[in-house]
Amino acid sequence: MAAPSWRSALEEYIRREAQPPEKFGHQPRLYELTRQIGQGIAYDDEVVCAAVWLHDLGVFTGHRPEDLEELKRWDNTAYAIAKAPALLNSFGFPQHKIPAVLECIRTHQPSFSPESIEATILRDADILEQLGAVGILRTVCKVGRDTRFATFTQAAASLQKALDTLPALLLLPASRALAEDRIHIHRAFLQAVTVEAQDSLY
Repeated sequence: MAAPSWRSALEEYIRREAQPPEKFGHQPRLYELTRQIGQGIAYDDEVVCAAVWLHDLGVFTGHRPEDLEELKRWDNTAYAIAKAPALLNSFGFPQHKIPAVLECIRTHQPSFSPESIEATILRDADILEQLGAVGILRTVCKVGRDTRFATFTQAAASLQKALDTLPALLLLPASRALAEDRIHIHRAFLQAVTVEAQDSLY
């Protein structure tokens, strides 16, 4: 059965808007993770799918501020929540489900406590995307172009913090199982960095 047309329209919109280009890959990977996490769980896949594709709209170049000082104060989640209703309406997404999508976006970051199963699945999947080989790639590619990561040392510190804090924040058993290999890879990478760089990572 063909996917509803709003899914294709939403994906194509994000494909155009996701800048720098590597940011596009986060959305399809994240959606696949939500499907793995959600196996055997009753949840609304339409709500999760829409939230997956729109949750990071505010981090794309062209949507976020160019000024570095303004960028430091930027609330990309609030931006996505503000833009999502009109976009979803324009794509033909079921209007009565939009509030649930917004709630998923609002609580997708690790510091929040999701209140719905859809939001929990999204948040767990987004945490998994910050661990392992993909999490490393996503962090290291930001060095020199993100206000948080001017150096490899700062990127490594961020990766260490992710390893130290994120696994314990996963809420669902399937998410914790999926995290095991990622944690092993993440830890091995940081150990190798310490050995190879000694005190000269910079």
